[in-house]
Amino acid sequence: MNNPQSDTHFMTLALEQARAAALAGEVPVGAVVVHQGKVIATGRNAPVHSHDPSAHAEIVAMRAAAQILGNYRLETCELFVTLEPCAMCSGAMLHARLQRVVFGAADPKTGAAGSVVNLFAQPQLNHQTEVLGGVLAEEGAQLLKSFFKERRLNLHPLREDALRTPDVRFAALPGYPWAPHYISDLPALDGWRMHYLDEGPVEAPVTWLCLHGNPAWSYLYRKMIPAFLQTGGRVIAPDLIGFGKSDKPKKEGAHHFTWHRQALLELIERLDLQRVVLVVQDWGGLLGLTLPMEHPGRYQGLLVMNTTLGTGDVPLSPGFLAWLEMCTKNPEFDVARLFARGNPHMSQAECAAYNAPFPDKGHRAALRRFPSMVPAGPDDEGAELSRRARQFFQEEWQGKTFMVIGQQDPVLGEPVMRKLASDLRGCGEPMVLPEAGHFVQEHGEVVALRAVQFFGDDQVI
Repeated sequence: MNNPQSDTHFMTLALEQARAAALAGEVPVGAVVVHQGKVIATGRNAPVHSHDPSAHAEIVAMRAAAQILGNYRLETCELFVTLEPCAMCSGAMLHARLQRVVFGAADPKTGAAGSVVNLFAQPQLNHQTEVLGGVLAEEGAQLLKSFFKERRLNLHPLREDALRTPDVRFAALPGYPWAPHYISDLPALDGWRMHYLDEGPVEAPVTWLCLHGNPAWSYLYRKMIPAFLQTGGRVIAPDLIGFGKSDKPKKEGAHHFTWHRQALLELIERLDLQRVVLVVQDWGGLLGLTLPMEHPGRYQGLLVMNTTLGTGDVPLSPGFLAWLEMCTKNPEFDVARLFARGNPHMSQAECAAYNAPFPDKGHRAALRRFPSMVPAGPDDEGAELSRRARQFFQEEWQGKTFMVIGQQDPVLGEPVMRKLASDLRGCGEPMVLPEAGHFVQEHGEVVALRAVQFFGDDQVI
């Protein structure tokens, strides 16, 4: 079967599979299985997307070939792979009794066909597979070098189904001087890049976890963050996927209640946040208030502003239904104008900053999707989680709770907030801001100072 011309041809086909792996975000290794001079199966690296550590290109190709031949023995087959096989793949090749293995680039770190060990050269084995290396080795090696160079330069490559707001849109925003932090390797994120602020000492006595709503982003907390930091606190303020500096799914259907919640849970776990005061508003509360029951020991307080729990067994407020109708009829509404209308004290530049993440309608899938994601019925996604959270706060919550109500809120209103207060064990009389609307944080300095005093009390557990 040894034919240099055909070896080059089949390795070229394997290289095509390697390039396809790279486009999918996988390490670029490709393989083909040849039977009687014809390719019967192909494979490319897929451990990341398949969540399968064994999904190397060679294994994928051999599985497919065995199915086609109806036999796990591949005695009359050759396998071409762009990188020297590892010990796992070499072992599988020997068990399959491949007649011949041809690889491209050597792998000095894990290669098991001569670079680190040579499993194929063990005379004790009852099957001997012919091995040839170095076919189109430079092409295979260059693919790998380019892939890892790009990863070093771009730690968070953009998914094909995502958009990313250009950095220039966030340049010189008023009152927002903090450095960005990004993460994309959480299981729930699956490559989506999430942005978050992380300011203050890791061992701070209080970590303020600030969760925004729709259509806001972490910019919402710019007036509160300085007060939290000045008293020695730490601030974590993420942008939900679809908002702020985080990646924007192109399709509205990418957004789900449980997905966003899981991403937040994994971020909290990755950062190992402790002594947390959960700061929530709008969707920050719909999602965030379902988090403490999963790990109560991380949390010592709640700062709750104009939000609710979407339990599905309480009718949605008339104000929210009006908001939903407006979003349905006018999905491309001007976010800056929305903030200006409800917050006349804000500058034009501050209002414009809320439009920064959304340069065109392609970036606005989350804005279109989130209003309809609010659980309206008991079987809607997120409703059962929210009912569990309500029970947790009624019966088990041991932390302190501070509520602030923007009395001019047209979406939820004071009755909705006072009903929520009755469900939060230990919640005292709310702080009412007569001049504040839905986005209480735009009056945030006075709120933050009061919260620092409240949670700095010796009663904080």
